[in-house]
Amino acid sequence: AAGQGAAAGQGAAAGQGAAAGQGVQQIQYTQTLPPPPGVFPPGPTLQPGDLPITPYAPMTSPESIIAPPPVFTNELVDLYVNAAETQTGRFLLGVGVNSDAGVTGQIMLDEQNFDWRNPPKSWNDVWNGSAWRGGGQRLRLEAAPGTQVQRYLASWSDPYFMDTPVSLGLSGSYFTRRYRDWDEERLGGRVSLGYQWTASDVSARLSYRGESVEILRASNPAQPDIAEALGENSLHGLRLTLTNDTRDNAFLPTSGHYMEFYGEGVTGSFSYPRGGAEYRRYFLLRERADHSGRHVVSASTNVEVTGSNTPIYDRLYAGGFSTMRGFDFRGASPVSQGVQVGGDFLWLNSVEYMFPITADDMLNGVVFCDFGTVEPTVQIEDFRVAPGFGLRVTVPAMGPAPIALDFAFPVVKADFDDTQVFSFSVGFLR
Repeated sequence: AAGQGAAAGQGAAAGQGAAAGQGVQQIQYTQTLPPPPGVFPPGPTLQPGDLPITPYAPMTSPESIIAPPPVFTNELVDLYVNAAETQTGRFLLGVGVNSDAGVTGQIMLDEQNFDWRNPPKSWNDVWNGSAWRGGGQRLRLEAAPGTQVQRYLASWSDPYFMDTPVSLGLSGSYFTRRYRDWDEERLGGRVSLGYQWTASDVSARLSYRGESVEILRASNPAQPDIAEALGENSLHGLRLTLTNDTRDNAFLPTSGHYMEFYGEGVTGSFSYPRGGAEYRRYFLLRERADHSGRHVVSASTNVEVTGSNTPIYDRLYAGGFSTMRGFDFRGASPVSQGVQVGGDFLWLNSVEYMFPITADDMLNGVVFCDFGTVEPTVQIEDFRVAPGFGLRVTVPAMGPAPIALDFAFPVVKADFDDTQVFSFSVGFLR
């Protein structure tokens, strides 16, 4: 849905640029093309400088076939599209469940053609749905209460802020999470500015995040990393991100790649730098003639480094279906005095082969191998390797995100790791 909104915005911007720079280009013809005798009905003769005339007639006889278009010597022509707008807003009630975060409900209002400058002028505007719409902006209000995680979010974004190729995003959120060794609450907001080079699928984003982070109910308050972060903390981060995305689908990609680089400076109760790079590549091995039944190999790598003064709530962790299968959530992370304290260096990799099981592509199988490490410093000491297999079940009524069921078996691990053979997710994809 976001991709469709961006494409619509880009198309409109491109059309405005062409009209402002060149005006309407008149189509030129170099010759007339009379229809073959006995097949097409006679029509008007096109002269140089005339606009195209396409005869239409009811398809009741061979004589009603539409005449072939003329040949153009200039490849650039102006196209006029007359289309009706589709439904751009949605209200969702749903439930998600996964082995990392338990059961989570979802109540969401999402409008992809929002316009804050178009308030209702009458009850009729509210009744027919024209109020607050038409500006190409996106408004999202979401409440996600859960057994282990709760998230409440309000966000607004404009992909072409003030009719420029610069995007603007604003969001505020409240987040709570029950980790194994402490409870965490975050209240904050984010402001971002972005720019996209559509010809090369490259985008850049500069964002600021400000949060109040509170650590509560620690299992071992005397542990040094928890003791220094216990209570309320302030966080202010400025981040620059560069992204190159050529994937054909965000949920089940079969070709293309995703590449991201980021660097961030954080200050507040603690000051530290952090940065990272991620690369994912998808290879389509074969498919049926109708483009179904696709066999796909994917490979990914992710490297992140954060400063030595990073607090325990912002360190790097691994373990779980979204990072490294075969381990419990955060179970493949450094441990100190029985507390999962995270690390300052992360390197995670995955290789996966997905293949169809049923002809309708509702059931796919995967075999994979996740490997990598999280370390207290930039080194490789406790390496982990976990091969496995799984299923991807796509239910049309539940949207494009498939149900993921995975079995992974750690063959190389650290003595203090928490392993977990089975992991699953419903409504979310790793």
